[in-house]
Amino acid sequence: MIKVGIIGATGYAGSELVRLITSHPQAEIHTLTSQSYSGQPYGEVYENYRHTDYMCEEENIEKMAEECDVIFLALPHGVASKKINEDILSKTKIIDLGADFRLQDIETYEKWYTTHYAKDILPEAVYGLCEINRDKIKGRRIVANPGCYTTCSILSLYPLVKEKMVDLSSIIIDAKSGATGAGRGLSLGNHYCELNESVKAYKIANHRHTPEIEEQLSYAAGEDIVLNFTPHLMPMDRGILATCYAKLNKNYTYDDVRAAYEKYYKDEYFIRLTKKGVFPETKWVKGSNFVDIGFTIDERTNRVIVIGAIDNLFKGAAGQAVQNMNILFGLDEKTGIDMVPIFPA
Repeated sequence: MIKVGIIGATGYAGSELVRLITSHPQAEIHTLTSQSYSGQPYGEVYENYRHTDYMCEEENIEKMAEECDVIFLALPHGVASKKINEDILSKTKIIDLGADFRLQDIETYEKWYTTHYAKDILPEAVYGLCEINRDKIKGRRIVANPGCYTTCSILSLYPLVKEKMVDLSSIIIDAKSGATGAGRGLSLGNHYCELNESVKAYKIANHRHTPEIEEQLSYAAGEDIVLNFTPHLMPMDRGILATCYAKLNKNYTYDDVRAAYEKYYKDEYFIRLTKKGVFPETKWVKGSNFVDIGFTIDERTNRVIVIGAIDNLFKGAAGQAVQNMNILFGLDEKTGIDMVPIFPA
């Protein structure tokens, strides 16, 4: 059995990791840490775990590295880079659900986030978008688990960018997220009365997932991409819906565009292409690792409109992290995360 440690186990992404590892047939939880709930039973933090004997422990990453085969970091940005060093990586594998190892360009990271404290480690980190970087993930010691908005946006656009079917300067991403995407910490904007019966755009033109999307799509295109990304907060618990717009380079037909998606995704179990005229909804992926993608062509403007949907806590965080773990340890990628979406929920 793979011995798993989770640092930051009481946040939303951390709790989803606990749920998935608990039911994983080839992994088991060895250590759970929580800064806020150290010394408390996990079942008192989340009552749905009252049947378990998990305890929230004080963090000791050096000890965890000695005892765990893999450590998941479910921490705010700027924290992981202070904890990871060569000694830790020589003893265990790291899957970081935060942003610290996602961007390879240090200047870009420090412009959008904060000072990076593990510049020597950064070049070794691989961006863990499984369907695109699977072969790069194998054998690595540290994986940067992608963000939720970025997972949905990149996978929605990747075939079009890779095949150079769209004007790269024309890309616009309009995305919506459930409230869990903002984390479990207290914030006025996430209170029920503030969030309910409303939809709002936030961090317009300066959301930190923007450079992550740009960097990964630039790798696909082989040239720099600058795009518009606008996130919105929705009054729901889970889900990401990304509506992506781009100008087509030619008068492509629906079948032309479909062929591009089939080329890259026909063998990808967790990517489901919808039928013509059917478009993704967050309720059809909730509680699963699936990415639903659909598109249409607006012949009047010669634009393609692509819609992607994921569960932000599953494929956008914990589910993809477990998928990365499965790849690292040579397991079937679907192990422990092959779940039918929950409906109704």
